[in-house]
Amino acid sequence: MYFLYRCYHFILKCIVIFIGIPDPRLYQGYSGFKQWLALLNPNKPVLVVTDNTLKNLGVVAPILALLDEQAISWQLFSDVDANPTISNVESGLALYQQYTCHSIIAVGGGSVIDCAKLIGARAVRPNKSVKQLKGLFKVLKKLPPLCAIPTTAGTGSETTVAAVVNDPQMQTKYAATDFALVPSDAVLIAELTQTVPDFITAATGIDALTHALEAYIGTNGLAFSDDKSLRAIELILQNLLTAYKNGNDLVARENMLLASFYAGQAFTRTSVGYVHAIAHQFGAQYGTAHGLANSVVLMHVLKFYGSSIDKKLAAIADHCQLTQSHQKPAEKAAILLNTLEQLLIDLAIPRHLKELKVADIPKLADAAIVEANWDYPVPKFMNVAQCQAIIHKVVSDT
Repeated sequence: MYFLYRCYHFILKCIVIFIGIPDPRLYQGYSGFKQWLALLNPNKPVLVVTDNTLKNLGVVAPILALLDEQAISWQLFSDVDANPTISNVESGLALYQQYTCHSIIAVGGGSVIDCAKLIGARAVRPNKSVKQLKGLFKVLKKLPPLCAIPTTAGTGSETTVAAVVNDPQMQTKYAATDFALVPSDAVLIAELTQTVPDFITAATGIDALTHALEAYIGTNGLAFSDDKSLRAIELILQNLLTAYKNGNDLVARENMLLASFYAGQAFTRTSVGYVHAIAHQFGAQYGTAHGLANSVVLMHVLKFYGSSIDKKLAAIADHCQLTQSHQKPAEKAAILLNTLEQLLIDLAIPRHLKELKVADIPKLADAAIVEANWDYPVPKFMNVAQCQAIIHKVVSDT
């Protein structure tokens, strides 16, 4: 089977090489947002998508004020759940259609941006339900202009081809994946991330780090994705702890947003690996925050890969100037692993997840392996028993 997996991974790589994946136009700061607004027709309303927490905290207020300043009509949709539902998408679509909107601005984390993508997809495919958009290439039509403004530095949703939605009736999550779902534009505004609590800054930052690491160590890396991964990793190692300790450091916040953007560009082209495969099961079974789940699993999976990723880890360590030229790849890899481990300690990332149940481990491991082996070009394959052993390590003793 492993040979078949590799054949499929090669096909995915060829698709990326020969078809290509679109990139959003990148703007930075409020000035960048004003530049994007100048491209809009002021006579055509905009749907602003956010969640009620960000609305109540006033995070979205500066964006609405700039829309008013430019005399651009807008409608606000803030009923997006932490795990966006089909109902959220349909409610947003109804508002979009009611006011004849022509573009969408998403202000929020990955959930908000995913919901906005699906609202846009439904707007251009009104005869297809959200369920019918599940899977690969079911949209195949250009979305309305979609400006993604992330308020956390982690998911990279502003660059990705996928949108995840929750179906409460079926008690499942699924993704729509299509090149059309990449937002047309992304605006990185450091000030909008100042209110993010330190523990969320930590977890989302490690989420971005995981994107970059898994993109780089996988077998489908390209020159473009490798460059973006390395740049993201370097920025995260230089800025995450600062942003965690001092949320008002706008330079660190801006660099983390940029790192998340680069990491998103990387893994969109190369996919992820077993860290994400396992973390996704924790989220589906227990509602564990995705960034936290990645953070707890990360080191265990990297150590599982062992010497198979020494050269890749050594290259990362070299790029981040953590090593000396005379050191062997295994030594350099160990230095990077120690650096990552110390970062997790400094960020107060827990070593265990209390919600995990030993009885659930076989089911969690089975699902993780099924998810990973076909879709993720991992550097070394893991079997179910090995996956179970990793999950055992993060089960709380109490």
